Amino acid sequence: MLRVGIVCPYAWDIPGGVSAHVHDLANALIRKGHYVSVIAPAESDEGLPPFVESTGKPRAVRYNGSVARLSFGPLVARRVSKWIEQGQFDVLHVHEPLAPSVSVLACWAAKGPIVATWHSSMDRSRVILSLAKLAQTVMEKVSARIAVSPAAKQTMMEHLGGDAVIIPNGVDVSSFAAAKAMPGWGIEQKSLVFFGRVDESRKGLVVLLEALPKIRESFPDLKVLIAGPGDCKDLLDTLSAADRACITQLGLVDELEKPNVYASGTLYVAPNTGGESFGIVLLEAMASGTPVVASDLPAFKRVLQDGQCGKLFNNEDSESLAQTVIELLNNDEEQLRLRTAGKTRVVDFDWDTVADEIIEVYKSVTVPGLVVEPDMAGQVLGRLGRLRITPEKESDL
Repeated sequence: MLRVGIVCPYAWDIPGGVSAHVHDLANALIRKGHYVSVIAPAESDEGLPPFVESTGKPRAVRYNGSVARLSFGPLVARRVSKWIEQGQFDVLHVHEPLAPSVSVLACWAAKGPIVATWHSSMDRSRVILSLAKLAQTVMEKVSARIAVSPAAKQTMMEHLGGDAVIIPNGVDVSSFAAAKAMPGWGIEQKSLVFFGRVDESRKGLVVLLEALPKIRESFPDLKVLIAGPGDCKDLLDTLSAADRACITQLGLVDELEKPNVYASGTLYVAPNTGGESFGIVLLEAMASGTPVVASDLPAFKRVLQDGQCGKLFNNEDSESLAQTVIELLNNDEEQLRLRTAGKTRVVDFDWDTVADEIIEVYKSVTVPGLVVEPDMAGQVLGRLGRLRITPEKESDL
């Protein structure tokens, strides 16, 4: 049995790809008999799983093209150091190690076997340049590196050098296998599902809404289900009354209900415009038995095997999206083929398999009798001094 400490930099109770990854990895490791403790920011301690410890309420910060909820500062550093001391971990697994949050503090505050996982894909930018000094203070502590995709690995290599093993995001296939359409939805009527933060531009909801009038010319009774947090009233106001009437908004969806949301659509539409290094939503939809239509981002093309497991359209092209959706809604045989191909594809990403690959990385850096220990307090304070991060600079990350 390994004692594993996992660090999530983003708010645990606000939906996001990294926190979902950490949640599922923790559960997979626990099922395999390992001890797991997760530390993460949280808006509230209420409802946290027993294996999660909160660093306190996070702060909204502009980061990597969106607004992330992060925690930083001396008080958070002390909480992280205490968690490390009490955990007696064989290995510390830090996600998004350069996110200016709990992950950076954990790398600073610990010594011993540390594994870091990169999730993000981003171009060379002011964000990367602003993190150059931070990267130096973090990478000197990391024992092994994982990237969830070739794009994430490329980002890491371009900006930091070195190498990483690619281990993809996982899906708990069994939790999606029994997905059932919600009442009033399903195969009886043509419908589309969108799942994501609705007010985050790179999730591409505006592309879907721009395509909607064209799609409804061929399918006037079409229904659209939009799930995810955020306010999209301004986008919906650009539609005609008839187009607005076909849309149902669910808002934030419980994890237990998520499979049923995917299963409620004839098709799942992923119109994301960029900033995606993987495509976990595609796998979740396929595991739920729903054919996927997605923008032709490199990460999505890899997951969908260049269109073998889902249909691709030209990124940010609403006309291309409309045409692709119309053609697929008119082709029941192709929908059936994609359901079968999708179910087969997701087996490669089942958490039972993915967790075993991550465990092998853990074993490659752990040493019998050696545990992760808190570093001296001066390590954190010294690195803060080297960075000289002020609240004003932090808000611009």
